[in-house]
Formats: sequence, structure tokens, C-alpha cells
Amino acid sequence: MSIEVQDIGRSDYREAWDYQDELFKRIVDIKLANRNREVETPRPGFFVFTEHNHVYTLGKSGDLSNLLLSEEQLEKKGISFFKSNRGGDITYHGPGQIVGYPIIDLEAYKPDIRWYMRSLEEVIIRTLAEYGIKGTRSEGETGVWLDVGTPFARKICALGVRTSRWVTMHGFALNVNTDLGFFDHIIPCGIRGKAVTSMHAELSKELDPEIVKNQILKHFSEVFSAEMM
Repeated sequence: MSIEVQDIGRSDYREAWDYQDELFKRIVDIKLANRNREVETPRPGFFVFTEHNHVYTLGKSGDLSNLLLSEEQLEKKGISFFKSNRGGDITYHGPGQIVGYPIIDLEAYKPDIRWYMRSLEEVIIRTLAEYGIKGTRSEGETGVWLDVGTPFARKICALGVRTSRWVTMHGFALNVNTDLGFFDHIIPCGIRGKAVTSMHAELSKELDPEIVKNQILKHFSEVFSAEMM
């Protein structure tokens, strides 16, 4: 399968969400139209990179009490807030973070949400390994973590997705050069007592985001057996 890679640069969350929705609907429309065709039109796939302006987003089943700032405080700090239709609870997006939105039809791969989430985690785990960072999974908690099972467990990548008719939206947020201070104003992912980290914090140096993106694409291609174009 071929997946078109797009990098839309810095974006407001609403702007990127609307753009995802356009791509999502394009795939769904083709799927529905194919029901009445003898020869199916190929279903496209997309992988969108972005870096958001400061924003907190709350998943559809999230708890608003995990946001520790008032509307007035958010405005003073220049941070937006959105209720999203993705899964998961609350998280932060901002400069220095690589956000990836795969918009693909899982029926072309494997129609299994659990498999999809574990596969996204695997992409990030392999990417971190390129830098000598040992990422792993935490039982019952999505995303990629470090030092699971110890008092120092910390999350380095958050995941939250939506699927309809097996077409995906949203995706992952990998903390690369992220200012971790913004996580102090929320209970990240609704999980108390666990820290958040970044590649910069772990390696004590600034990372080139373009190189990290290329590593992500390489491993996404491997895990999903897809051609990234």
C-alpha cells in the first residue's frame, strides 16, 4: 500500500483537525462509492506531520477536571483548549513536539484497533531505539513509556485515535524538544503520579526534528508494510 506523506508545518489545532477531516472524508467517500463499482477505485492513505501551537486537547471520554487552569489563565498564557473526538483523556501539544496523523483505511492492513494502537507504539519504540532510548509499553495505558514498573516511569509519546468505517484519524505526539513545563498545568492523559519526558530531556541535547521524522517514516513503512511517498 502507498501512503502520501504531508508536512503542514506549524498549525493551529482546529486548522489541522479540519484538514484531517477532509482527508478522512475523501477516503470514506471512495469506500462507499466502491460498493457500487465492479472495479474499485484505489483508496488513498495519508500521513500528516505537524507541530501545533500551544494547545490542550481533551478526548471524547476525558475528564475536564484534569485541566488545572481556568479559561482566563489559559488566555493569559496563550494556550488554546479543544474538546476532540479522539480517544484518550487530556494532553498537550506545542512547539518542539512531532505530531503524526496517519489517515488510513485499516481494512487495507488489519481491521483491528488494538493492533493499530500497538503498531503505532512499535513505530515510536523503534524510532527511540535509534537514539539509544529504550521505549516500552505500560499495561493498560496507551502510548510509549520509559522505565515502566519503576518509580521513575515517564511517558514520552501520547496516542489518541478515532476510527469510523475502519478509517483512522488523529494519531501520536512524540515529545522531542518539547517544553515539559506545559504538562504541569494538566494531569497528562488523566494518569496521576507519573511523569512526562522528552527526547531532549533524556539525551540532554537538542534533536533535529527532520531527522526524527525520517526515522518515524522509515519505521512506519516497516511496521505497516507501506510505501511512504
